Amino acid sequence: MELLFLGTGTSQGVPMIEWKCDGLDLNNPKNWRGRSCAHLLIDGQHVQIDAGPEFRLACIRDRVPAVDHFFLTHEHSDHILGMEDLRRYCAINGGNAIPVYSTESGVARVKTLFDYGIRERSDDGYIALNPLVMGKQLRLPAGTLVESVILPHGKSISTLGLVFTEQTSGKRIAYYTDCNAVPDAAVELAKNVDVLVIDGLRPNPHPTHLSVPEAIEAAQKIGAKQTYLIHMTWQIDHDTWSAKLPANVALAYDGLRVCI
Repeated sequence: MELLFLGTGTSQGVPMIEWKCDGLDLNNPKNWRGRSCAHLLIDGQHVQIDAGPEFRLACIRDRVPAVDHFFLTHEHSDHILGMEDLRRYCAINGGNAIPVYSTESGVARVKTLFDYGIRERSDDGYIALNPLVMGKQLRLPAGTLVESVILPHGKSISTLGLVFTEQTSGKRIAYYTDCNAVPDAAVELAKNVDVLVIDGLRPNPHPTHLSVPEAIEAAQKIGAKQTYLIHMTWQIDHDTWSAKLPANVALAYDGLRVCI
């Protein structure tokens, strides 16, 4: 199983437009972050989680060859707007629609934004999407087990927390982005995962995201063997913060590949 971080930044990207990012070393490429999304090669299938505005460029940079299944964690623009570029993967898939799994509100937003692409096939070069509400469990055709849990993203938005179990190896990955708490049900679902990917926005608390200390505390409760922080602001300099983190917690960066 391989996990590829296509983007690890916040809704505005890092660095921000016309913003003096004090303490952020912009000579370090690991501090240049596109909007958070990831790609999984699991049981021989290509699974995409979210697609921000830089999705196409990241796929070209990191040579993502296919998308068989798509999981949308929630409907915010920094996670959904790159879905238009799935059109190329529809063509690679022979024109067949790509299944898109999300929350009810995520599915509703997909149907609104991409109403022209909600169909079984694409024979005209545009996208074809099949949006579906994600249940608690899903078994993909290759055997991968996907389990979900709802995470709070502030008071009005819910995010889909995802745990993937590879059938061939038994290895498990949890992907918990854009949340300001990890409820007990989410802790139990991800218990002792091989890899935890979790929201770690900034050093200080935020009303809709986990801070770095809160993310570390959640990782310890889960008992993850290895944790990667994502969705980081300009306040998190890669080298500075890497030196502060526990041994089994690391900052992800755009283009990082993790083989499990």
